[in-house]
Amino acid sequence: MPSVKNAFDKFTGSLSNGLLVAGTTSTLTTTVTIVPVEDGKFKTTLSAITNQAHPTTDFNTGLAFRTMVGGNSVANTPGQGCVVVYGLVAGVVKAVQGPIAALDMQNNFKWDAPQFPDIPTTFVPFAYVIMKARAVDGVSIIVGTTAWASFAQTFVNILELPARPQVA
Repeated sequence: MPSVKNAFDKFTGSLSNGLLVAGTTSTLTTTVTIVPVEDGKFKTTLSAITNQAHPTTDFNTGLAFRTMVGGNSVANTPGQGCVVVYGLVAGVVKAVQGPIAALDMQNNFKWDAPQFPDIPTTFVPFAYVIMKARAVDGVSIIVGTTAWASFAQTFVNILELPARPQVA
């Protein structure tokens, strides 16, 4: 049996549930202070935020988030979706976008759940969001720019990043 020390040596995650939710338009809101731990060490916390501006670039690439096309922008076409992971880097909210995946006409992921993106070593995840530009959505989604009300999303607050996204 591993010792308690060994069980937490490599832990990276949030010791509190920040309760991330959609803010107004495309902003972010949490209601609890987020307490991040990186590789077993406490890092800079983030106090609750209300309608904070969403990051406009992917922390992995430094580029704008990739667009997901809503199916209704081309008649009878299924949409696209992905998972976006939110984390703290030096007490600042950052986001990383996973690969874009195809949806079927019933707005389910066509083959499997979307994949998590690579997670940088200095990034402490505290939540992820499954985003879908559905077959009925006429809008293309640009993470951090498109208003939350324009597309479907599921927020999942986490202690640490699971092996795969939960989509149901």
